[in-house]
Amino acid sequence: MKPRRLLFAAFALAIGATLGACSSDEPGAQLPDAATLVSESATAMRDVRSAHFTLQTNGTVAGLSVQSLEGDLTKDGGPSGSAKGTGKLELGGQLIEGEFVLTGDTLYLKGPTGGFQKIPAMLSSSVYDPSAVLDPERGIAKVIGGVQEPKTEAREDVGGVAAYKVTGKLPQAALTGLLPGVQGDTEATYWLQADGKRLPLKASVKFPDGATVEVTLSDVDKPVTVTPPA
Repeated sequence: MKPRRLLFAAFALAIGATLGACSSDEPGAQLPDAATLVSESATAMRDVRSAHFTLQTNGTVAGLSVQSLEGDLTKDGGPSGSAKGTGKLELGGQLIEGEFVLTGDTLYLKGPTGGFQKIPAMLSSSVYDPSAVLDPERGIAKVIGGVQEPKTEAREDVGGVAAYKVTGKLPQAALTGLLPGVQGDTEATYWLQADGKRLPLKASVKFPDGATVEVTLSDVDKPVTVTPPA
């Protein structure tokens, strides 16, 4: 497993999260076909090069050491891309809260005190490879496109943006490229932009044991610069 796989694996599992959603009051509104929405969204995600995200896990997710994250991710900065932000994650049996920087094949962490520390390869290999997130063959595009029996439930407002709520089943095979520890199928809910390219705004993935991963996605394709700590 590459050095940064688990830090953002949940990010690509489901783009979804803490933003509130309000149902449309439009009576009898015609909802678009879910399969078409999912296909268009997956296609749009293939071209995304950067994004801002938030992530929250509830419960224990197999193979995932992250509790919460917020930051920026980009395909630029090397073959595996780069990322920076803040979060809470378990590393070496300890809960670490602070800042992170991922660049090249190197992970840097900064706790509540002191400066950034370069994480040894032995430990960083269990934290995450962010290249999977925006990788069309392993990441968000595959996760969205892999949903089965999709159904358009409603038109809702997500952070002031109109979106279609789509639910469905997400097979284990759609997640293993990102999170090998996942056991069994999951239930997925996506909020896809109602206008434009149908980019995902929000999503929630529920695992068989009741654990969930919730994430939001915003500022798509806005410039992101990540540099190694001095």
